[in-house]
Amino acid sequence: MELFLAGRRVLVTGAGKGIGRGTVQALHATGARVVAVSRTQADLDSLVREVTSPSPQLCRLLGTEPLPFLEVTKEAFDRSFEVNLRAVIQVSQIVARGLIARGVPGAIVNVSSQCSQRAVTNHSVYCSTKGALDMLTKVMALELGPHKIRVNAVNPTVVMTSMGQATWSDPHKAKTMLNRIPLGKFAEVEHVVNAILFLLSDRSGMTTGSTLPVEGGFWAC
Repeated sequence: MELFLAGRRVLVTGAGKGIGRGTVQALHATGARVVAVSRTQADLDSLVREVTSPSPQLCRLLGTEPLPFLEVTKEAFDRSFEVNLRAVIQVSQIVARGLIARGVPGAIVNVSSQCSQRAVTNHSVYCSTKGALDMLTKVMALELGPHKIRVNAVNPTVVMTSMGQATWSDPHKAKTMLNRIPLGKFAEVEHVVNAILFLLSDRSGMTTGSTLPVEGGFWAC
């Protein structure tokens, strides 16, 4: 299905690795003009060698890690909300203001998680940030809709990025999660990227405020 993204200007955050990197590569293949934002210069440099079109930008944000509820610290809480919510708000404000000032329509796709609507052990803060991100997506859609800006989220299960493979390499740990997924498998990067590109394209022109599950039926259980 042709998505007609050629010539569109797209900002991709988290572009150095995983879903973000895959999104940049897929957008480049469609002919879109991509601005890639990453935490590390090395990732940007390697991305530029692979894909000639991105305009690289460096943005330093700390990663987050899962913690049991009783071990959550103020620092871990602040770090997770900084990355998963506050950064989304700040970047989206910049993008939306620019679109409104130019009087042009646009689309924003937030990367949420299956954890936004289901509890997962040792992910109390992470689940909370993603739940907040889902609601932020809906409020953004409500307020930005009159400006012809659509806002949606994708909610993937575990994705087999390099980090996902390392985190879920233990068969027992993986089985615990896979047992909750009717399709019995984790997502590949391309599964999430395809959903993102669809939501960016005019093919989803009447879709806004949605949370699109890419989780193999996890929410059905």
